[in-house]
Amino acid sequence: MFESVHISRKKGPLYLQIRDHLRDRILHGVYPIHVNIPSEAQLENEFGVSKITVRKAIEELVQEGYLEKKSGKGTKVIRNTLASTLSKGKLFTEFLVEEGHRIQKQLLKVQQLSNKVDSKIFGLFGEQCLYIERLYYLDQIPYIHFTHYLTGEIVGDERTDLNDWSLYQLIREQGISLNKFQDQFVVSSASPHIEDYLHVNKGTPLLKRIRYSYDDNGHLIEYSEGFYKTDEHPYIVHYDV
Repeated sequence: MFESVHISRKKGPLYLQIRDHLRDRILHGVYPIHVNIPSEAQLENEFGVSKITVRKAIEELVQEGYLEKKSGKGTKVIRNTLASTLSKGKLFTEFLVEEGHRIQKQLLKVQQLSNKVDSKIFGLFGEQCLYIERLYYLDQIPYIHFTHYLTGEIVGDERTDLNDWSLYQLIREQGISLNKFQDQFVVSSASPHIEDYLHVNKGTPLLKRIRYSYDDNGHLIEYSEGFYKTDEHPYIVHYDV
């Protein structure tokens, strides 16, 4: 079962919204590689759109290299990784999907924050920033809790469809290209409400990743904190030689 999907003509062409939803499902293992996606009729019914709209969305993903259509055999997933323009390296969740795991996301909170809330954060961003809190599930088990703070350049409309979008899709939608990442890792316990979300006991040591993401001009775009239950799966860093 999927989370309810919200598409609207107010958000732009329907086929592009459907394309983005389908791409996100491919990237998170909902539609595994080398397996057919649902039929056009099923997608028409799910999204409440015409066959032409669904076909245009699928054709976009074919051109991007994610899908392959064969007459009489359906439409198959042939790639499940992001283009390098979104990241200089492979995303951790891509490794999990390649291993056969399924990643699901739950949007917990999204809001625009003013500089009166947290002086530490606004020392990084200035007058305002967009706050996003999400929970990731690994094979239906709570696995990662993320808190993201994004520069005020990112438009924040408290959108509910962030549940279906990746953070980097949101940034790309604003015409911003990320060029540099700086990660810091520590072992730390989380706040009580994060422990509740991750279903861990009070004071449980967790892997904490702090990330700074910069654009092509060296401007800070994202500051985030993630808590990982590495007893469920280790954190993987991949190096190309």
